[in-house]
Amino acid sequence: MKWIGAMLLLAATTWVGFEIARKFQQRPKQIRQWKHALQMLEAEMVYGQTPLIEACDHLARQLSAPTSWFFESIVKQKDRAITDFPELWSAVLERHWQYTALENNEKEVLRQFGLTLGQHDLIHQKKQIDLALSHLEREHEEALNVYHQYNKTVKGLGVLTGLLVILLLI
Repeated sequence: MKWIGAMLLLAATTWVGFEIARKFQQRPKQIRQWKHALQMLEAEMVYGQTPLIEACDHLARQLSAPTSWFFESIVKQKDRAITDFPELWSAVLERHWQYTALENNEKEVLRQFGLTLGQHDLIHQKKQIDLALSHLEREHEEALNVYHQYNKTVKGLGVLTGLLVILLLI
């Protein structure tokens, strides 16, 4: 019976280590998704002169989760009491943040970007998109460094923590 408990404990700590490592792996992918989304939004707004809600609808259909969920929520909530698009962007960003592997730095970049949406002419809007893309590129590089530095360490730490606890209990 002790061995079954020990194996379950080892499996649980290993699983925790792999889940943390998965978050390290997902973060660069999701930053790339957001960069792609902003580039698509730029094309829709600047070159296609598509209204924001329509552009968000196009993005929701073309992007993969969890980024597409964000744009789907914006489209679904366009008729709510919120009349200001930047306010809607911030509210949806706050609500959907739990579904991402992103950190607060990326959240702040996207929040600041959302505050400028629909507030300026197309030339200034393009500059705001370029600024957000440069910030996301910096965060992407940092996320890749963290992933390469800590991925194997966290997985191994999960296994070793389980073994340590088992040895202490036996």
